[in-house]
Amino acid sequence: MGIKRHIPNAITSLNLFFGTIAVIYAFEGYQVYAIYLIMAAAVCDFLDGFAARLMKSYSPMGKELDSLADLVSFGLAPTILLYHRMDVFVSPHISGGLDTAYLEILMFVPVSVTIASALRLAKFNVDTRQSENFIGLPTPANALLICMFLHFSTYNTLFDNLLDTVYFIPAVSLVLSYLLVSNIPMFSLKFKSLKWKGNEMRLILIISAVVLFVAVLVLGITWSLSLFIVFCIYLLINIFNYLITLIKR
Repeated sequence: MGIKRHIPNAITSLNLFFGTIAVIYAFEGYQVYAIYLIMAAAVCDFLDGFAARLMKSYSPMGKELDSLADLVSFGLAPTILLYHRMDVFVSPHISGGLDTAYLEILMFVPVSVTIASALRLAKFNVDTRQSENFIGLPTPANALLICMFLHFSTYNTLFDNLLDTVYFIPAVSLVLSYLLVSNIPMFSLKFKSLKWKGNEMRLILIISAVVLFVAVLVLGITWSLSLFIVFCIYLLINIFNYLITLIKR
C-alpha cells in the first residue's frame, strides 16, 4: 500500500518531465517534438487522476503537484510554441526602431496563455464547484487545441494566410486566455469509471475522434486535423450549452 500511494504522484512527475522538455524543444524551434511531448504530458495528466481514483490515493500534495505540472506542460509550453510560430514570421520585419516596436509587443501577447492558465489552475484548486466538471476551459484541452492546430499547420498551408499575419496569434491567445478564466461550465474529459452512464459525452467525443482519425488517414490528410476538430467541437458544445442556459434564465 505504501508504494501504491506514490504512483499517482510519480505519473504527475512524468507530466512535468515531458512538459519541461517540451519547453526546451519549443525554445530550440523543434515544434513537432515539443507537440508530441505535450501530448505525452496530457496522457500522464489523464492517467494520474485515473490512478488516484482507482487506488483512492488522493492527497493535498498530489493536487498541488498536478497544478504545478499542468502550468508548465499546458500553460508555458504552448505559449512558447505560439511565440516561436509568430517569431518566424514577424522577426524579419522588426527593424529595432520605434516604427516596429508594436510588433515586438504583439509577439509577447501569447504570454497571456500562461498567466490565464495559472489563474485557471489556482481557481480550480479553491473552487468547490468544480468537483465534477470544470468552469472555464481546462488547461490540457486548451494546450492540445493549440498543439493540433500548429501541428497541422506545420505540414499544410491551409491556415498560412491567417498565421502569416501579425494579429492572428495574439487575437487567438487572448480569446483562449479569456475562455480559460471564464465562467463557462465545461464537462470534464477525465473518466471516473469505464461505464457508459455518466460518461456519455466523453465517450461520444472519443468515438468521434476515432472516426475522424480514421477518416483523415483514409483521405491522406494530416492526422492532427481530426483532433483539432474534436477539440473545437468540445469547445463549441460547451459554449452552446452555456448560451442556451443564459437564454432560458
